[in-house]
Amino acid sequence: MNYKILSVLLFGLFSFTTPSNNTTDPKIIASNSKVTFESKVISLYNNLDAKNFKLPQLESFTKALEGFYQLKQKGLIQNDILTLVDFSLSANSKRMWVIDMSTNTVLYHSLVAHGRNSGEEFATAFSNKSESYQSSLGFYLTGETYQGKHGLSLRLDGLERGINDKARERAVVIHGADYVSEQFIKQNKRLGRSQGCPALPVELNQEIIKTIKDKSCLFIYHPSRSYKVASKLIS
Repeated sequence: MNYKILSVLLFGLFSFTTPSNNTTDPKIIASNSKVTFESKVISLYNNLDAKNFKLPQLESFTKALEGFYQLKQKGLIQNDILTLVDFSLSANSKRMWVIDMSTNTVLYHSLVAHGRNSGEEFATAFSNKSESYQSSLGFYLTGETYQGKHGLSLRLDGLERGINDKARERAVVIHGADYVSEQFIKQNKRLGRSQGCPALPVELNQEIIKTIKDKSCLFIYHPSRSYKVASKLIS
């Protein structure tokens, strides 16, 4: 009789005890995933082989990796090169990084122009519209090369609807330009600007294009609230 009473009491006790770790809770899973991802990013960042180049800011690098891994998982990326352009920085500073994700190595660190209607030294306005002469933010897939009026150029496909998906239609491409140089900055107190293209120094243009062409990831970053709200690739 006493045994039966003890059994009932124990059953009641365990029936009303809430497990301290509910690993099936979606909020806990999401939180743990975020912590794991952030730890991975910090580890990659701290172990980047920068080759004496200045590293990108952790914030822009984190956002770039977030989209890179999603696009990689979807099978869109076929070339493990990540190109990060940080338009929160002065145009007079080198704000493009080309990173080989397979070796965690920074291959290039370069000047890069923004659109002439995006701002003077700092880019502050962005558009997906034709004839806006503004840069577009977000994630791109690099396309094929061609010979244009600026020599070797690289077509881009914007991957974010309403943000940069008109890139090919707008002829937003990577190309070299003589206004992207230290000499131009000295003479004009700021880097030259494009019609919306992420233009590069002439001396680096061909090398960088040949490295990043054919379906690698390009991310143009800016801490714009409107971009954060509209983007489906980053949180």
